[in-house]
Amino acid sequence: MANTPQAKKRARQNEKRFAINKARRSRIRTYLRKVEEAIASGDQAAATEALRAAQPELMRGVTRGVLHKNTASRKVSRLSSRVKALGA
Repeated sequence: MANTPQAKKRARQNEKRFAINKARRSRIRTYLRKVEEAIASGDQAAATEALRAAQPELMRGVTRGVLHKNTASRKVSRLSSRVKALGA
């Protein structure tokens, strides 16, 4: 356990950041799940809308440090190709 005042403060800050990042990750996953569900239903219009809503959320996760830039880009790319395939 933390003994010094500095270590105690760091432990408090880590708990706080963990809670914030957990909420952000959860929010991103919710948006991704909505896209997945729309793709599964086969409705391209709904899937496109869900993807359009999810993209800024993913990129916001990148700027906040929750996701790596390439990870978010890869997820957007794969989802958009699946949404595009619904129309074909």
